[in-house]
Amino acid sequence: MTKKNLDRKKLKPATLLSIVGREYAEHGMVNPPVYHASTIRFPTVASYKSGAQKYTYGRRGTPTSRAIEDAIAELEGGHAAKVTPSGVSAITSALLSFLKTGDHVLVLDSVYGNTRQFCDKMLPGFGIETTYYDPLIGEGLRKLIRPNTKVLFLEIPGSQTFEMQDVPLLAQIAHEHGIVVMLDNTWSAGHFFKAFEHGVDVSIQAATKYIIGHSDAMFGCVTCNEATWPQFKAGYELLGLFAGPDDMTLALRGLRTLDVRLERHMKSALKVAEWLRLRPEVETVLYPALSNAPGHEIWKRDFTGASGLFSIILKPKSEDAVAAMLDGMELFAMGDSWGGYESLMVPFKPTRTINPWQPTGPPLRLHIGLEHPDDLIADLEAGFARLNAAP
Repeated sequence: MTKKNLDRKKLKPATLLSIVGREYAEHGMVNPPVYHASTIRFPTVASYKSGAQKYTYGRRGTPTSRAIEDAIAELEGGHAAKVTPSGVSAITSALLSFLKTGDHVLVLDSVYGNTRQFCDKMLPGFGIETTYYDPLIGEGLRKLIRPNTKVLFLEIPGSQTFEMQDVPLLAQIAHEHGIVVMLDNTWSAGHFFKAFEHGVDVSIQAATKYIIGHSDAMFGCVTCNEATWPQFKAGYELLGLFAGPDDMTLALRGLRTLDVRLERHMKSALKVAEWLRLRPEVETVLYPALSNAPGHEIWKRDFTGASGLFSIILKPKSEDAVAAMLDGMELFAMGDSWGGYESLMVPFKPTRTINPWQPTGPPLRLHIGLEHPDDLIADLEAGFARLNAAP
């Protein structure tokens, strides 16, 4: 158990990650126990009616859930957090908790695809309207705000195309109009970008990615500041959300090594990105941590590090040539999601409603895993040979 008089505010993030949530461990154990619980017994009628008992029903919380929720809230620097079965459920539960019939939400145009689908296919049925905006809109956001605008939804960097939004500026504008600011903070894992220090009210993560870290569980989390916490907590409980205790334990395990894994992801990604930038087959590398990349100055100002996810735009090539490259990769797998220890590479075609994105050549999204970067570069070099050899 962590000493109660330890001043956590003086600790470095890497140290904090090694102790968060440990208050729930018992009997000298290093890790909190895994509670599989639905029914929780009450000793008396009075205790049952009063609601004062610490744990009352499995879905409302156990020592296992409290450990990971407290740990994520501390990681993010927020007031409190709740966990969900997936990243998508974290996004949708946050939106539904703050929107009602007749409301309007502003969403960046380069948002994660499932967030867009929810806004396009589900929210209209509730009488909620979505307006997409250019992620680089800046002060122009003011022109899109309506009297019924209730939520501004950000993602930094933008999904697939990696635009860097000026979060402090956009949050300031939103708060001038009483708008709740939400952020998909998955890329930084809540570690390299402290959302609440930059004006965000609700920070959301697909913890399936870097918090879990091993591609073996689905998980989401929503962290709130003190002002937004009561409303989100009420919505979360009404929606009946929760996550399985085994997945919670995997998430807490992942947090312990988050700092060292992200450091390796970033170091390797920078090396691979620098190499790709010099390749004749590559038109552009979209990685904000890379010097001279789009958005680098905002990344340098607001972030303390970068993850291993970025995109590249190839020079014009046929679909068959790109398929020849990807089909023969030995270390880069093709698969959705990211954030695990394995490297991934997939083609993509983003949906846009504002100034449709039209790259000069085929775009590819890469996740640089924990393999040695020299081996990944060799795999890419062989892939480019196939790309160039294809008709």
